[in-house]
Amino acid sequence: MRNGSIPGSSGRVRPMRLLGDPGLGTPCEDVTDFGEDLARLVEDMFATMYAAGGVGLAANQIGVPLRVFVYDCPDDEDRRHLGHVVNPRLVEADGITVRGPEGCLSVPGIEAGTPRYDHAVVEGRTVDGSRVRVAGTGFFARCLQHECDHLDGGLYLDHVTGLRRRRALRAVRKAPWAGRTEALPEPAGTA
Repeated sequence: MRNGSIPGSSGRVRPMRLLGDPGLGTPCEDVTDFGEDLARLVEDMFATMYAAGGVGLAANQIGVPLRVFVYDCPDDEDRRHLGHVVNPRLVEADGITVRGPEGCLSVPGIEAGTPRYDHAVVEGRTVDGSRVRVAGTGFFARCLQHECDHLDGGLYLDHVTGLRRRRALRAVRKAPWAGRTEALPEPAGTA
């Protein structure tokens, strides 16, 4: 990302961890080394996110248990937001709650109406250790909350309730990629 290069252009695509992988359910550790390994990780994360067609990616989604996420996400006015945050903390999540379709690269092909606040602010650092504050509304606020959830060991499905949750979990069980999903509760009304 130095010298105006395209994020991810020097990175390598890494395998995506899918729902059921224990690393997705474990909170990530803070980054303490802001060296070349971190810069390489961020490049790889951008390359992986773009290859998968996503708008955000957390480090634990590629098996790295560190508090880092990348994003290339529009907001509701179609303004592009591009960047990364190291050691992010969600410091504001407020405004109206909007239930909108949400998916995840670690739960491929399955979306569910998920309630999220319409405004979010994340504070953290960049790869060189500089402080950064990222604010978003609409779809971009949803992305910021989603990625912070990942780093805390959560998934968007944790916010889905009722019939939407039952349908999403049923779809997960039928998905061709579904492996270790035994930890998911059985949808109500099934045997």
